[in-house]
Amino acid sequence: MSAVTVQRPRSKPMMPGPEPVITTARLTLRPHRLSDAPDIAESLSDFAVTRMLARVPAPYDRQDALDWLIPVTSGVMPDWNLAITGSDDVHIGNVSIELRHGRWHLGYWLNRYYWRRGYMSEAAEAALERFSQRMPDVPLHSGVFADNPASLRLQEKLGFRMTGCSEIYSFARNTMVAHIETVLQPGALQQRKVA
Repeated sequence: MSAVTVQRPRSKPMMPGPEPVITTARLTLRPHRLSDAPDIAESLSDFAVTRMLARVPAPYDRQDALDWLIPVTSGVMPDWNLAITGSDDVHIGNVSIELRHGRWHLGYWLNRYYWRRGYMSEAAEAALERFSQRMPDVPLHSGVFADNPASLRLQEKLGFRMTGCSEIYSFARNTMVAHIETVLQPGALQQRKVA
């Protein structure tokens, strides 16, 4: 007698489609270009920015930016990595919605000289709205380091709710760091706007 292995077909996660160009009152969110490398390197060479990011090394230079940009600009990844630009098309930050371990995750960073102006709220909300139009039934996960209360306030403002705490490795800090996990349930962004 021989045994037969039956495998269940894996369901492929839904995809949001190509990266959009999104215009807000003050910003344009657009797909990245290789020419963004110098601006990205300038922003992420600032430890005040990179210390709050898990997967970005410090120090960070132009080659690191190119190593990240090449797959991002190739068009083969399902993720959205949108460059945040002002009216002059200068790259000032990034808002991403990435498929990681079968779940969609929001990530973002902004050049320190543009902090405290509401740019990240504007950019993240616009990206989330567009994503929820294309993927209305998908929860979005995110998180912040425990010593980043400004980012946690931003996520709460967008409708994210805390789901737990853990420790994750920070490449910039070269150590494990306390991390607060969050989730935005389907429809929560729209409910927040109605309330």
